[in-house]
Amino acid sequence: MHAPVIIIGAGPAGCSTSLFLSQQKIKHVILEQSEFPRDKICGDALSGKVVEVLKKYDEGIIHRMASDPTHFLGSWGVKFVAPNGKALDIPFKQNISAEPHAPGFISRRMHFDQFLVNQLDLEYAQLITKASVVSIERNESINQVVYEKDGSTISITCDIIVGCDGDRSVVEKHFVNRPVAPLHYCAGIRAYYKNVSDLHPQNFIELHFLDELLPGYFWIFPLGDGTCNVGAGMLSASVSARKVNLREQMLKAIAQNPNIKDRFANASLEGKIQGWGLPLGSKKRSISGQGYLLCGDAASLIDPFTGEGIGNALYSGYFAAQAIQKAIEAKDYSADYFALHYDRPVYERLWGELKLSHTLQKLSKYENLFNFVVNRAHKSETLRNTISCMFEDLDLRAQFRNPVFWWKMLIGK
Repeated sequence: MHAPVIIIGAGPAGCSTSLFLSQQKIKHVILEQSEFPRDKICGDALSGKVVEVLKKYDEGIIHRMASDPTHFLGSWGVKFVAPNGKALDIPFKQNISAEPHAPGFISRRMHFDQFLVNQLDLEYAQLITKASVVSIERNESINQVVYEKDGSTISITCDIIVGCDGDRSVVEKHFVNRPVAPLHYCAGIRAYYKNVSDLHPQNFIELHFLDELLPGYFWIFPLGDGTCNVGAGMLSASVSARKVNLREQMLKAIAQNPNIKDRFANASLEGKIQGWGLPLGSKKRSISGQGYLLCGDAASLIDPFTGEGIGNALYSGYFAAQAIQKAIEAKDYSADYFALHYDRPVYERLWGELKLSHTLQKLSKYENLFNFVVNRAHKSETLRNTISCMFEDLDLRAQFRNPVFWWKMLIGK
């Protein structure tokens, strides 16, 4: 069996690639090792970039999400809590009355990924679930993928293979096999808690920058079913250097932190505390080559500061489909062609944000600096509005790299 394109992984990156390939009427096969609905360890936050990409495909998708608050809870902002315990509410939009729906959502990955799979156009996409990839080989100009399903071993060839299979991607391992870089990798754990109190009325996500987790944070993200996604993340290099046990630190914060413990007094853990790795986009890498492309976590595109990866995964799938369409027309599947038509537009769109987030990640390890910024923002409405606008305007966010910005803050302007 031969297909022009094989996508490995049907998560957000894989579904995004499929949706936009279908728009171009390009037939393709998706191999997914699980069966839907299936869970995925994640923070469950869907940023404004998720909304942006899905609107490029079909604006109706966002309206369907917004009309189902049980599975897609609209979120209007973020609460930053400094190490000194002072909190700062930052709305994603200044005038929410003018918005038809929330700028972001929170949704369990079991629901969101199933929702995306339901959007696939089966006229062009053949989804094969419970397919475990055994091997990938490239012979001359053809990729050969061997996978197992229901006890049978099946071989399929393609011109282009798209790795959307997350951290420890089999596609990345075959074509690149980069070692894990602890300075560009984050460890995370996640759990679900019922009956957490004092949640924001506009469903703000909460990032608590506890001194024992810097550079990293403890989070509380409300969900529409009355539970909260609760977790902690920290740079792997710092976890190793300081011998931090993330599970212990998360439970300690829930039990002892004065700003957190009372809110969990009547809360109960649902299920297990689970961990996973986050390959960060804090370093530019080659994300394609001869006959292949990497998307989402397989391409290490997670935001270094917030840990958000779904929006970047969807964007990479969008650009992958564009590059594939051009490559098929040109009959050119070379590394140079994909570097120009895939790597370049991905980083033109995302690198400014990723680079800035890496700067913020490095700044966040300085507890006194974080406390200072939040204290200043409490006193200055102008600064609060500036930080809020930074969620909408990348040029404003870039002020964090400008020494003049810090000087004005220091002198109170």
